[in-house]
Amino acid sequence: MRLAFAGDVHFERRAAELLDDPGPLADAVRETLGAADFAMVNLETALGTGGAPLPGKKYTFRAPVSALGTLAAAGVDAVSLANNHAVDFGGEVLAQTLAARETSPIPLVGIGRDVDDAFTPLRVEIEGVRFAVLASSQVRDETSLEHAATVSRPGIAAHLDLARLRRAVREAAATSDVVVVMLHWGTQYTRCADDRQRRTAQALAADGADILVGGHAHRPQGAGWTGRSYIGWGLGNVVWYHTEDGADESGVLTVEVDGDYARSTTMADDVPGRAARERSVVVAHTWTPMLVGQDGVPRVTDDRSTARLTAAWDVATECGDLAAAPLRRPG
Repeated sequence: MRLAFAGDVHFERRAAELLDDPGPLADAVRETLGAADFAMVNLETALGTGGAPLPGKKYTFRAPVSALGTLAAAGVDAVSLANNHAVDFGGEVLAQTLAARETSPIPLVGIGRDVDDAFTPLRVEIEGVRFAVLASSQVRDETSLEHAATVSRPGIAAHLDLARLRRAVREAAATSDVVVVMLHWGTQYTRCADDRQRRTAQALAADGADILVGGHAHRPQGAGWTGRSYIGWGLGNVVWYHTEDGADESGVLTVEVDGDYARSTTMADDVPGRAARERSVVVAHTWTPMLVGQDGVPRVTDDRSTARLTAAWDVATECGDLAAAPLRRPG
């Protein structure tokens, strides 16, 4: 089975036209996001109308709830809102975002009415394989400091302190076959994973995360295997409002999961009656490089650009200390 992941999405400036006509986006990602058994992106915007921008933030993003329909039409099956822009317009719009979960055509992950709600995984079953999908932000800014969900306050799932996310991953690993975590992390405008990303990935892998994918750098950062886990450090931008200084470098990461192996083993080593997992459930991956156009839409481009983007992806994978192929193949 195939899972597809892409990075940061919003609907500012010319990309706002996609809210009325999702066709160009759907056409552009039909063979990547649209062809996967499950596809997920990071929706980096508050959802609703009204409100006021958070004071002190240089960039604030907002889109109507109809943006969820645009993404659904493009083949996206879930979005993460655990990022540093999901509460850009304060509590009034946050309430609309949370209410949108009731009618949304796709699930919203990493946001909630309290901390337990925000860290509740999305449960998805594909061909008998039980997936648990979590999302959380590690970006230290106004959102994570003032609008992270707590026991008494709504907000995003945030892990400035790793303890709550680690507990959620361990619980998910004990009750599902595959654990996926979408993270907002890293240093903006860099192409190599930073030390905090590496420490976080190491901890979550030890807790039972099978697949870790992320964003926030606004540049592709490579992907590959480390031990039993698969990591995509950063996936760049997908639907974006400008193309300057490398912001147009985009793509879709597709991973193939060995469902039989996932069902018969577990990353949670203490689950009775199931063998401990010796290798990754991800047996293959494909990075499809794209460039974001002036209309905000990512598209596969000419051979020369594709070669350049692929080479940059390979360098980032090596920089991130990831293997370009799994250590053991099934069979």
